[in-house]
Amino acid sequence: MIFAEQSVERAKRPVCTYHTSRERPASDRAMWPIATSARVSLLTGGGDRPYALGLANALVGQGIAIDFIASDELDAPGLHRTPLVTFFNLRGDQNADASLHRKVVRILAYYARLLKYVIWAESPIFHILWNNKFELIDRTLLMLYYKSMGKRVLLTAHNVNTRKRDARDSFLNRLSLRIQYRLSDHIFVHNRRTKSELVSDFGVTEDKVSVIPFGINNTVPNTKLSIADARLQLGINRHEKTLLFFGNVAPYKGLEHLTTAFTKVLKEDRSYRLIIAGRVKGCESYWRTIEQSIVSGCISDRVIRRIEYVPDEESELYFKAADILVLPYTRVSQSGVLFLGYAFGLPAIATDVGGLRDDIIEGETGFLCRAGDPDDLADTIQAYFGSDLYANLETRRKQIQHFANERNSWVKVADILGAVYRKMLLAK
Repeated sequence: MIFAEQSVERAKRPVCTYHTSRERPASDRAMWPIATSARVSLLTGGGDRPYALGLANALVGQGIAIDFIASDELDAPGLHRTPLVTFFNLRGDQNADASLHRKVVRILAYYARLLKYVIWAESPIFHILWNNKFELIDRTLLMLYYKSMGKRVLLTAHNVNTRKRDARDSFLNRLSLRIQYRLSDHIFVHNRRTKSELVSDFGVTEDKVSVIPFGINNTVPNTKLSIADARLQLGINRHEKTLLFFGNVAPYKGLEHLTTAFTKVLKEDRSYRLIIAGRVKGCESYWRTIEQSIVSGCISDRVIRRIEYVPDEESELYFKAADILVLPYTRVSQSGVLFLGYAFGLPAIATDVGGLRDDIIEGETGFLCRAGDPDDLADTIQAYFGSDLYANLETRRKQIQHFANERNSWVKVADILGAVYRKMLLAK
């Protein structure tokens, strides 16, 4: 959908594709008034397709030339149609089912290719979207290597301290984070609370941090599948009040609080349905406990479970079948799932953690509740289904989509990034 079919918001130009020449069209130079040899290397980490492709598309829309350091997962037809992008598939296959030996070989090969790339890369700016597999190396030795080669290193900190969020923090983890943040020339975060956390916990100066919107997810296909057909495919009656939990299952996401709240609302009204769609990542015992609670609570018949990876092309089925997205997180900085829901015009009930308060307009795009409090979550669920937002959901979906497209436009993201890139280039 993105690159191949979607138009660039700012200028009518081709979107991201492959090239071998370093020369850029004259029409693009006017939009990027720096030397034509200036480029930006996007180090994607090989994953998060919606974010990486959305950002690349936006930068190309500004006439910014990029080296796109990626993987098989991030390859897309549109990445091969404009002279503004060179696609470097340094990661290759990232199949999670590969043998341990294969995984070791391919990650070592990736680091070898990356080190070689840095030597001859013309890009003066390296923008890290995600670290790689060996975070301690990426945060320290790899950062020092980039700096020794004269690169300006910019970092997007989607979460300031993921291990703290996951209750697995350590001195070594904090030390390596502090080193990476110290070595970064500039850091991008997605909300004011995350910026405050960087400043207070890691001593980063405020002028070194820029807040950028979390770009709206526009890579997941949105076809002509109707809400009625989506419900029919999942066996959901059109009168059933349907909640959706979507994405990886992990302890910090508070799914146990949602199932407890769901059990409570079912005692008063059996017309509720809950969809749980996503894979379990490294917390199988946690998921087994939740499954047991679903069975013991006698709610199995009201819960649709798809506990596996959901491909992009199948995601719309769940977002169109649902009446509300529920994000019962206990700890988080921001949520990409929220903006995926917004892309389909789906409102959300979310806990008041991280920057979620900044991303939800009460009564307009969703509701907030207290974290770790199933009773408050149950009350909020009932309040939503008694609200005007739910009563007029069919028309409100378009308003939510418009809100998200305006507030979380990739053009706004690219505007901020472009300004920082220029500052970095002029400072060299």
